[in-house]
Amino acid sequence: MTSQPRAGLPPGAVDEVIGLASDLIRINTSNTGEPTPATPERPAAEYVAAKLAEVGYDPVYVESGARGRGNAIARLIGSDPSAGALLVHAHLDVVPADKAEWAVHPFAGEVRDSYLWGRGAVDMKGMAAMTLAVARQLKRTGLVPRRDLIFAFLADEEAGGFYGSRWLVDHQPELFAGATEAIGEVGGFSVTLGDEVRAYLVETAEKGIMWLRLRAQGTAGHGSMLNPDNAVAKLAAAVTRLHQHSFPQVITPPVREFLEGVAEITGEPFDEDDLDAALGRLGGLARIIGATLRDTANVTMFSAGYRANVVPSAATAEVDVRYLPGREEIVAKELLEILGPDIEASWPPGLPPVQTTFDGALIDHMTAAIRAEDPGARLLPYMLSAGTDAKSFQALGIRHFGFSPLRLPPDLDFTALFHGVDERVPASALQFGTRVLLRLLPAC
Repeated sequence: MTSQPRAGLPPGAVDEVIGLASDLIRINTSNTGEPTPATPERPAAEYVAAKLAEVGYDPVYVESGARGRGNAIARLIGSDPSAGALLVHAHLDVVPADKAEWAVHPFAGEVRDSYLWGRGAVDMKGMAAMTLAVARQLKRTGLVPRRDLIFAFLADEEAGGFYGSRWLVDHQPELFAGATEAIGEVGGFSVTLGDEVRAYLVETAEKGIMWLRLRAQGTAGHGSMLNPDNAVAKLAAAVTRLHQHSFPQVITPPVREFLEGVAEITGEPFDEDDLDAALGRLGGLARIIGATLRDTANVTMFSAGYRANVVPSAATAEVDVRYLPGREEIVAKELLEILGPDIEASWPPGLPPVQTTFDGALIDHMTAAIRAEDPGARLLPYMLSAGTDAKSFQALGIRHFGFSPLRLPPDLDFTALFHGVDERVPASALQFGTRVLLRLLPAC
């Protein structure tokens, strides 16, 4: 689905973005959560670094805390030294995929039916390819942006960035010197609302993350005997209480702005006493927005025992807790009350929430760039229920926006493709996003 460059001219960003994305998808960078996974990011980072060096950049390749955890970073100097640098970042790792479940091999990078298929097409090698394509074109053409642009292609985002952005921020912050703002995932994609109005969502906030570890102690014994002190039963009862608990609804500023924007576009106001009705009008997007109306706690792992006829002395579980900005202590207290005194609960340092306001010159430039390619479009802020590398970069005082622009068909359930089977993105959406970034980055 790529357009052909004119004879005798090197390919432009729009011409080469699909090929770059396909190449990146073919490099299996599955992140299993281990410090040194079997398929680390190094080959992808080296590919990116070579593509940057090819057009005249002097990229930095650095491994972040473990062998093979590769990152590639380059800077394009701007014309205004007083302007803060803009960080444009994308992660190179992906979650694993089982090819038996897919219609197209997840690491083939194949274009079929006008879509680019593969693990990372959405999350987020598509944005990495758009960023790389634009960086290459800016350098090839000699175009000087107003502010410094820092292009960062990162490891380990899917496991929290501890062997990626977090390590870089802690150990080599000079790579991001002068950066005041950043764009990355998850945002910039369109949703169709009302009378065919496309709204492009800009992430201005993220929930915080706690990974809770639970342990129950009991009395070991033979499985054939009475045992009122069963560790498995204790823990099962506790996690069932947690699963059945509903945290209170809280409308944070970015969520309120989003709901008010949707109401304005559709002409259907939202009722704070019936938010489920508002969610019902959002289709697949309700998965994310609904999760940002309250704190959540999902049991994700449970372990106990080694034989069917032995009652174990201990059982453990892990819980993924996502809390709204400002509610960490409240949620921790509530969790302990739900679990009860028989359950030992601990959590390592988590990942903090992110929140900024939906205003400023960068937002104005985003709006102008989107509308130049899609007249009549609207930009709306929203909160992400998950987390990104923004959690690391905010430690450097960098203001973050999720903005990876994609114009999507109205019937595509886009949010279901994140970490999903048959992950894919319209080839035309990547070309659209590349054009938007070509307008945005030199001017902002």
